[in-house]
Amino acid sequence: MKQIFNTNLNLNHVGELVNLKGWVAKTRNLGGLIFIDLRDRSGIIQLVIKPENEYYELAQTLKNEYVIEIDGMVTERESKNKHLVTGEIEIAVGKLVVLNTSSETPFEITDDSNALEDTKLKYRYLDLRRSNLKNNIIQRHKITSSVREYLNSCDFIEIETPILCKSTPEGARDYLVPSRVSNGRFYALPQSPQIFKQLLMVSGFERYYQIARCFRDEDLRADRQPEFTQIDMEMSFIDEIDIQNIVEGMMVKVFKDIKKIELKVPFERMTYDDAMNIYGSDKPDTRFDMKIQDITDIFSNSDFSLFKQVIDSSGIINCLVVKDGADKYSRKDIDVLTEYVKKYQANNLLWLKYNQDFTGSIIKYLSDEELNIFKNRLDIRENDLILIVADKTKIVKNSLGNLRLKLGHDLNLIDESKYNFLWVIDFPLFEYSEEDNRYYACHHPFTSPKDNDIDKLISNPGNCYAKAYDIVLNGYEVGGGSIRIHKSDIQAKMFKALGFTEEEAQLKFGFLLNAFKYGTPPHGGIALGLERLVMLLCNTDNIKDVVAFPKTASASCLMTEAPNIVSKEQLDELGISLIK
Repeated sequence: MKQIFNTNLNLNHVGELVNLKGWVAKTRNLGGLIFIDLRDRSGIIQLVIKPENEYYELAQTLKNEYVIEIDGMVTERESKNKHLVTGEIEIAVGKLVVLNTSSETPFEITDDSNALEDTKLKYRYLDLRRSNLKNNIIQRHKITSSVREYLNSCDFIEIETPILCKSTPEGARDYLVPSRVSNGRFYALPQSPQIFKQLLMVSGFERYYQIARCFRDEDLRADRQPEFTQIDMEMSFIDEIDIQNIVEGMMVKVFKDIKKIELKVPFERMTYDDAMNIYGSDKPDTRFDMKIQDITDIFSNSDFSLFKQVIDSSGIINCLVVKDGADKYSRKDIDVLTEYVKKYQANNLLWLKYNQDFTGSIIKYLSDEELNIFKNRLDIRENDLILIVADKTKIVKNSLGNLRLKLGHDLNLIDESKYNFLWVIDFPLFEYSEEDNRYYACHHPFTSPKDNDIDKLISNPGNCYAKAYDIVLNGYEVGGGSIRIHKSDIQAKMFKALGFTEEEAQLKFGFLLNAFKYGTPPHGGIALGLERLVMLLCNTDNIKDVVAFPKTASASCLMTEAPNIVSKEQLDELGISLIK
């Protein structure tokens, strides 16, 4: 029998007999009439029971979260509730059955619940009864359904890949699973299906996708969980633009299905270097226009000792112009901003204000000529505030990039109704670790270099760029991918540049390298973070809001108390002893 959900009913059903089931959200006894708010997964509907009803006494015993079933007639409400989808109707109850009772809940099941997060996570099954969380989970289902429909229509094949894998270096720490059959050996949970999806291209499937579970043992934050889901795909015989076009088409369908928004394609494309120079981030939020401006050359001959010291040590001087912001920030406010940029290792935050003339913390150190060039170059107008950082390039870009976002939020410069997509392209192939004194792959060791950079892999790795791309939405990286290396000689060069010996490469990736000997097609792909995409579509900034049973920041589940101890017998079977 098809279930009738509360919100399926409206004025068109007045006079019909219905059978409804759900939870008691609230009861009210008003002058003899008992009103009950019945909740199911779709929402709330009002029930009414009159004193002459044979179930009236039973209705008086109902408490919040009792599970009930009713038969009744749909009637038009005299006092309508515009805040409810079903606010124009109510159900005149004919029959009432209590299917189950409920203990008093540890917090009230309401959308504006002020219970502590730890309490709500411990009783997550109750928290999920709240409509805002429930709607997020339903929205997630609709998004994955839309994705599947689109990819199926584009001739992709959905294939599951193994969860128990071999540990391979992919950038984060693996979750390890000990083997009982092979004591002393371990599986790893996949950080991504990367190797398997490339092997599927070798196998000739040409277009693969998977809504894939992934696991990374890393420090958590608001938009990260230890186990997460990727919209994972790989394609053969394509280039970067082909992949980007496929993803754009998928986003167009998802946003039309979920938000009724028509996205414009193609999305803007910006090189990694431009993103870092202009926005101080490889995932820039382009919903507002404040840009980082390089003013190093203006002060190249400055007598100001700080500027001279920075320029002499190959540093840079950059600034943000806060239009019409001078009167919004007192000296005390700027001190707060100074402490903020110190979190990003900036030693200073210099400032100037313009009101017919310049004033500020460094005005006495600057010449009239420098100030005139500065004013004209940056188009400084009345009441503008200029915030300056002079330091090493990485520190300047990082601190001003984060300060830009803070100013955008503080000054309400961001249009929260916008969805600004952006492709960041042409990433560096390698990043250098001063701590380890070696290069690491920016993405992974199978990322293809730009054709013109292949000959520089060994001689000049710091100036090699990748056929890699990230898709960014409103300042969040929602996906990243690359064209893969498919030729053995280029892969060997890549491993050498990363410091792998032939033996190490064979030990870690031997099965993949052996597969590459047998006619590997050109291929590439991308993975999009499902939770992050759902989070943005649900207008929340906490990834826990779109995961049914999330972990805490310490990667624990308060509801099931995982991780937990296991018996000595289980450890003995695995050949494991614990160090106390």
